[in-house]
Formats: sequence, structure tokens, C-alpha cells
Amino acid sequence: MSVHIYPSAEALAVAAADHIESYIATIDRPLTIGLAGGGTPAATYAELTNRNIDWSRVMLWLSDERWVPHDHDQSNTRMAHETLADHVVARLVAPETAFGEPADAAHAYGHVLERIFCDGRPDLVLLGIGDDGHTASLFPGTEALEVDSIDYLANWVEQKEVWRLTASMAMLWSARQIVFLVQGEGKAGVLAQILDDGHPYPAQRVAAGATDVQWLVDEAAASRLRSIPR
Repeated sequence: MSVHIYPSAEALAVAAADHIESYIATIDRPLTIGLAGGGTPAATYAELTNRNIDWSRVMLWLSDERWVPHDHDQSNTRMAHETLADHVVARLVAPETAFGEPADAAHAYGHVLERIFCDGRPDLVLLGIGDDGHTASLFPGTEALEVDSIDYLANWVEQKEVWRLTASMAMLWSARQIVFLVQGEGKAGVLAQILDDGHPYPAQRVAAGATDVQWLVDEAAASRLRSIPR
């Protein structure tokens, strides 16, 4: 695990785009990138549209999605299209959230991901963290945290009274690389609890079980860290 600190949110977005561009260049086969939702990765995605990347080899997918239609302003699919997928030739595959049941949609999407992952494993997966320590839609106290299979899940989040669709802990563990993007003073406390104290938030559990984890954070988010893992 490595932690990289950047002086501003803008510098973080540029560095994250640099990292993703470099990662893609090192892979000489079709590859997958799991996209996170939220404002922090959105800036990175916008930066990526300015890069000279061979997107024809890249398949994009979502590490989690809200149970809302794709045209909803809270949809991760919509954000991914508007900031990245509509501007490059990479294909974005997203779960169907317009009708049916969350469990059925998650199950169907899991089968799609099985077909696009090389050797059954995601390549690069981008994640964020919430101020409650969640990552993807793996929230504290939810049933998805107890699933030990490589799968895509419907997860009822009681504290928000919503359904979320999410990659399982085991699916994230199987990724060849995970990159956490963390921005802002509002994340400083939970980031310190994860990196300094090892508090078993979902984000900490994902990081602890993965083989290659990179934390890209800005100085505001890193402001409460006592030590920097190298």
C-alpha cells in the first residue's frame, strides 16, 4: 500500500489521470477500469478526456450505482457518461436501474462483468470513501459486507433508506489494482482512522484485503495523518 499526497484538489485530479494513463499504457491487452461515483473522480474523468489514450482497448464499468434511472441527477452512470464515456471511444457498461428488482439487476450485471473481466479479475478499480467509512456502496452495518463471493450485489442501506448496487468485497479484493481518491478536509478524520488506526470501516477492509492499493489524496484530506504508509 502506498499513499501519495498532492497540494490541491486540482493537482490530485491531474495526478490521478497521470496514474490511469500510465496504467493503461502498461497493459498490452483489452482491460477494464471500474469507475467510482462522486465529485472527486468526476474531476479526474474530465482530465482524462484531454489525454492521448488508446481508449479502444478499455471497457468501463461501475463499482457501484444508485437505484435511480440513468438520467437521474444522482446516477453514477449519468455522471460517468457526462464526464468521460461520452467523450472517448471506451465503452461503458452499466447496470439496468430503470425497472425490475435491485437483486435481479445486480445479478444480471454480475454476469456482464464476468464476461468482460480478464481471467475473472477486474484490472484497475477507482474508489472513494465516505465520511462514514463506506466505499463503493459497501456501507457500515449492511448485509453486503457479509457476502464472501465475487459478485455484484443489491445492498439495502437502512440509514439512507435506499437500495444500492455494488461490487462485493471479494470482487474488489480480486482487482489487480485499487486506487482510492480522497479529497477535502471533510474526509481527514475518517482517512486517519483508516490509515493510522486500522479502524475496520468497509474502506479499510477493502484496502486490507487487496493486493495492490494506492491512496491518492490531497493535503486537506491528509491533514490529520500521523504517519504516511510507503
